[in-house]
Amino acid sequence: MSASRGRVCVVGSFMMDLVVSAPRRPRPGETLVGTSFAQYVGGKGFNQAVAASRAGAATSFVGRLGDDLFGAEFRAALRTDGIDDGGVLDDAEGGTGVGLPVVEPGGQNSIIIVPRANLRLTPADVERSRERIEAADVLLLQLEVPVEASLAAARIARGAGTAVVLNPAPYAPLPPELVAACDLLVPNEHELAGLAGAPVPADGPEAVEVLARDVLGRHGVSLVVTMGATGVLVLAADGASSLVPGRTVEAVDTVGAGDTFCGNLGARLAVGDALTDAVAYANAAASIAVTRHGGAPSAPEADEVEAVRRHLEIAG
Repeated sequence: MSASRGRVCVVGSFMMDLVVSAPRRPRPGETLVGTSFAQYVGGKGFNQAVAASRAGAATSFVGRLGDDLFGAEFRAALRTDGIDDGGVLDDAEGGTGVGLPVVEPGGQNSIIIVPRANLRLTPADVERSRERIEAADVLLLQLEVPVEASLAAARIARGAGTAVVLNPAPYAPLPPELVAACDLLVPNEHELAGLAGAPVPADGPEAVEVLARDVLGRHGVSLVVTMGATGVLVLAADGASSLVPGRTVEAVDTVGAGDTFCGNLGARLAVGDALTDAVAYANAAASIAVTRHGGAPSAPEADEVEAVRRHLEIAG
């Protein structure tokens, strides 16, 4: 692992996750008895920032929190993980965002989010943190804040030579100018289908690559497509592709696993790793995260990921 410390800036969301475990999702009109409840700090932006920081990156955050108890809990969590929160604004009118995941046996989840203050992040808020974005090696973006704010951040980063990595989740149609400002898109199979305007591929990595090449042809941007246990498809802007294999583990909770992947990917790209190497590292980190509960809490420390990487090298 590189001795240098890359710099990552995250412009994104906070969601207090109120997590219910249940034998299945309830049917319309049905009251279902769950098996457990837990509360975790989360949100795609926050989870990615925590993951990047634990991977060793000097990490800063730009976003909005409610001026409430959840907001105070997030402030404490940011500082605990050594994340610069100078770009995080307190919003007296919009409360802190909340997420309501339902986790089924085997770790699969469905989530309802109520973004609240996250939707009040503006391009002007982003502009106030211009120096943080310009100083970063990698900017991480998602779609739980207004697209106008993400576009403002991407334009600042593009002008400064900061690499822009967009995780298009939860999926929404993207303005062409935002895609044009990105260096890398990191969708899962469902989000890739949205980008391609096609059904979700059901025939394995080959079908996924067909869709990924369609998106590449339209936008000319590199893609990293996460496919769970199947692995990760890497498709570079020059058309070269590779498959990073998945790691078989006993998953207990997939909430935040994609965010752990993105945060670790950003941290490794920030220290200059080649894309495929950064993907392999991030994939190992995500395989650890799914064996734990919670979004941000499940993100591993760098030494844990290194231990898994050594084991995989020995096994290989």
